[in-house]
Amino acid sequence: MSAAPPVATTQDPTLPATRTAVLAIVALALGGFAIGTTEFVTMGLLPDIADGVQASIPSAGHVISAYALGVVVGAPTIAALGARLPRRSLAIGLMAAFIAGNTLSAVAPGYTSLVLARFVAGLPHGAYFGVASLIAASLVPAHQRGRAVSSVMLGLASANVAGVPAATWLGQHLGWRSAYWAVVVVGALSVVAVLAVVPSIPGRSEATIRSELGALRRPQVVLTLLVATVGFGGMFAMYSYIAPTVTDEAGTSAGFVPVVLLAFGLGGVLGTALGGRLADRALFRSLVGATIAVGLLLGVMVLAAGDIVALTLTVFAVAAAASTMVVLLQLRLMEVAGDAQMLGAALNHSALNAANALGAWLGGLVIAAGLGYRAPSAVGVGLAALGLVFLAASARLRHRTLAAG
Repeated sequence: MSAAPPVATTQDPTLPATRTAVLAIVALALGGFAIGTTEFVTMGLLPDIADGVQASIPSAGHVISAYALGVVVGAPTIAALGARLPRRSLAIGLMAAFIAGNTLSAVAPGYTSLVLARFVAGLPHGAYFGVASLIAASLVPAHQRGRAVSSVMLGLASANVAGVPAATWLGQHLGWRSAYWAVVVVGALSVVAVLAVVPSIPGRSEATIRSELGALRRPQVVLTLLVATVGFGGMFAMYSYIAPTVTDEAGTSAGFVPVVLLAFGLGGVLGTALGGRLADRALFRSLVGATIAVGLLLGVMVLAAGDIVALTLTVFAVAAAASTMVVLLQLRLMEVAGDAQMLGAALNHSALNAANALGAWLGGLVIAAGLGYRAPSAVGVGLAALGLVFLAASARLRHRTLAAG
């Protein structure tokens, strides 16, 4: 179990001034805001995109899958290849690639080109959060690193509250391509901000692709990735079908769905901020607690789905617990990855996108079996419980390692 780190009484003279650190973290979070907006806005504009590229809605859904596949492929690959590069330069390069992918999305002439463009846009996603997390952690004392990393992740969380609704509105009124152009503008602003305020930080000159990917041979890394993929998949099992749950189970009009989505976004912001503070106190214990909370709250969702007020409050709570879990998983992977911290942080996003696919697939299976829209939340309880099994194995392995050492 991780104990709370000692509180520093003086500022490390090698660290930048507090104002510099804050501005740098805000600049990095702005890039996260752009990434979060493009990741989720496609879902809100899917019918418009389908009409625009002459595809059915199920076929247009592959546009979302292509982005997720880009994240899964790009995160470990780019993190391993880029470990030697100066970190600010790598962050800027990744955001430039992200801008290019979204520009290609905005000008894509047809369905196939759009799918390819979304794959390209997803490639830098995980590696950006990996290097941004390392930069943020390096700018603050050790006892504040959890909060620094969670502050970068707040950009992603706040996108669901502000960026996605705004880009969706823009896409509905000015055409779906305008949403991607808006993301390009925010991405460009983040590049300017990173250039202006993020200090230059060297990469790991001794890093090699083999040494970076060697982190995947660490049992603790593998176990944590399994927690992220399986344990977090429960949230996606519920959230993937939230719209029909609101209308069919709670008996409310589709017009109330945005309110529930807003509650989810606000819960995500709260949980992301909370995750950093909990990590600075007791990382592993907090991760166990967050996983338990996600499982329990998904169980509550099974019962609450019939009442719109209870459903909305539960969605808020699930989002808060799940977002706390995301930050804790990110920091846990950075902790257990050894020298390959950037790869560890990047892999978190690969695992979370795999969790998205797993949760949505399993949720669809139980719905197709005629069990109703509450059933995906029940599946989520089981997935969270399985995540706890992997956490128990991780704790047991750590205990053995300490006893042997």
